[in-house]
Amino acid sequence: MEENSLNLPVEIVVIGGSAGSLEVLFKLLPLLRPDLSLSIIIILHRRNSGDSSLAELLSTKTTLPLNEVEDKDAILPGYIYLAPSDYHLLIEKDYTFSLDYSEKINFSRPSIDVTFESAADIYGSSMAGIILSGANEDGTKGLKAIKNAGGITIAQNPDTAQMPLMPQHAISHVGIESVLTVREIAGFINGL
Repeated sequence: MEENSLNLPVEIVVIGGSAGSLEVLFKLLPLLRPDLSLSIIIILHRRNSGDSSLAELLSTKTTLPLNEVEDKDAILPGYIYLAPSDYHLLIEKDYTFSLDYSEKINFSRPSIDVTFESAADIYGSSMAGIILSGANEDGTKGLKAIKNAGGITIAQNPDTAQMPLMPQHAISHVGIESVLTVREIAGFINGL
């Protein structure tokens, strides 16, 4: 398992994206090893409907179990978790999720920053944060928190993003460690 600068194994990968990221996930998820032992959390901006069919759709792209998070769900290794629409997704000290309905951040709920910062507080240097395509600045502040906690920061190569603003903003404002294509992101995760 790849280790970060503090030699701690990566326990979770948190992926944030907005416009153009669904296509990235459709390409990324089938490339992931079926025997991953870490947890993956996906924060995807989407409409505020109660429709949870996105989790079903994404689960067709991977052999790993993929669930939309419910309040108090435990974070288990080898699982992919999708933040539900219209809630901020937080991680608690007992490694469970909590859902929060406070005000939108960066016009978004779920906010990528909120989950990234929450994960950084709990997992510190044993996590990685990945920002994908999108058209606003959500995720930059959260990636700073991950970096400050000693975690690994990655941005989708803006040249490969349908909406390059989100990864480019993170690259410009955070000392991103790696700027990768979708295939390279899959290779990174599979190497953990």
